[in-house]
Amino acid sequence: MVISNAQILAHLGDTGRVAGTLNPKAQSILFGDVADDAIDRDLPWITQVDRAHLVMMAETGLLPIAQVSPLLRRIDEMEGSGFAVLRGRSAPRGVYLLYETYLIADLGEEIGGVLQTARSRNDLGATVLRLRLRNVVADLLTGLSRLQTTLLRRAAACTDAVFPIYTHYQPAQPVTLAHYYAGVAAALDRDAESLHAVLADLDRCPLGAGAVGGTGLPIDTRRTATLLGFLGPWTHSIDAVASRDAVLRLLAALGILGVTLSRLAHDLQLWTTGEFGFLTVADDLVGTSSMMPQKRNVYMLEHVKGLAAAPMGALTSAAMAMHATPFSNSIAVGTEGVKPVWSAASGMLDALTLIRLIVAGAEPNQGAMRLRAVSGQTNATALADWLVQEHGMPFRRAHHEVGDIIRSMMVQGVVDLETAAREARPEWFRGTRSPVLRPVDIAAAQEHGGGPGRESTASEIERVRASLRTRRGALVEQRRRWRQASRSLRAAVDGVLGIAVLDRTGRSRSGQA
Repeated sequence: MVISNAQILAHLGDTGRVAGTLNPKAQSILFGDVADDAIDRDLPWITQVDRAHLVMMAETGLLPIAQVSPLLRRIDEMEGSGFAVLRGRSAPRGVYLLYETYLIADLGEEIGGVLQTARSRNDLGATVLRLRLRNVVADLLTGLSRLQTTLLRRAAACTDAVFPIYTHYQPAQPVTLAHYYAGVAAALDRDAESLHAVLADLDRCPLGAGAVGGTGLPIDTRRTATLLGFLGPWTHSIDAVASRDAVLRLLAALGILGVTLSRLAHDLQLWTTGEFGFLTVADDLVGTSSMMPQKRNVYMLEHVKGLAAAPMGALTSAAMAMHATPFSNSIAVGTEGVKPVWSAASGMLDALTLIRLIVAGAEPNQGAMRLRAVSGQTNATALADWLVQEHGMPFRRAHHEVGDIIRSMMVQGVVDLETAAREARPEWFRGTRSPVLRPVDIAAAQEHGGGPGRESTASEIERVRASLRTRRGALVEQRRRWRQASRSLRAAVDGVLGIAVLDRTGRSRSGQA
């Protein structure tokens, strides 16, 4: 049966309390001129919730199978066609009411009109949000895990790549690229921990909270939660429909992750410049200039910085939309406050991918790295430590003595600290163990305090790898539970439809007899 727009509008135009559809300009602003975008974005999730709700209502006897089964069949048919019967239509009261009104017009009020029994758009919307968000968070965790894996793989391959780590943009001490990459991977592991905490928070199902005060009908919220892949139902109706703090927690976690990514991008961009020359990025990851032939721009890192900044702005926007609103159902919270999360999360997933490609494609230029470690006098602290150990010199005095030698070196244009020290203070080196002052040897010897020594770095790489394995296992289990819930929901729907067929067959045979 073809349902016309006039029939849909007739149903939507008289809700009992409100007569007429929404003002056209308001409708265009709030819901768009046609519902296609909302259909793609929301209806697949809404129908998933509808199936779980209808199955539960049939199993508990709150709705007869004779009413539930036609709805389930029609929902399957609509989804199977990509909701073709709804496309191109306007949704003057939102996509859900367009969809429900179509079902009523198609199946009649006695069947289509039971869908919202013991349910509201409020708990439905809160449930759909969590279904959408948990997939987003899982994708972000996968992207983050891939970046960490790449960092650790590159760390294992760069144990001999010695270069100066910088403080205040000045060469500080010799470390390895392995040590640096492992450190970033460790920092990202805390970001992963925050995202896993958000995912755990999303594991409660708001369905059943109704508009805000629950329902007097004896629904089975644990059953619907299980069918939708949640660990359990929400235990307080007001909290269930009022709260969108999961959005804020996700944006806060992404904001902090964005800071980490931006700092990695900053370092990589500096180290790929001609002034540093520590890293060379593959041609398929750089661009050139439309005017200047010599340019080789690692511009993807600038995209990373911009994309990584977005979640912090989104957090501010979402928090201010939710700020000072009633602790109940609120459009400012549930609609306007939620809007910024989607583009921020999508952009962060892109940023994770882009920077992973750069890390994987950046090759160290070890000659330039070691040369700067020497010319930057990154062995100065090691010389001061040697004076403490070999001569019992107070560290502050040793610090001053070495600094004085370096100041003279700068005036004379000398680069090698050990040579300058032997000439300036020959008495230090008589009858004592020679200091270890080659940057490569210093880096290898720094095993304590989480330094760049081989054992220390290898231990940290393995620690982060073990954490990664645990987190991956948890995410795999989470996704397995969602898939199992989806299969269970499908089986439950088929079970209800099968009972309906048997009922019809039985009645038919009874009539023939």
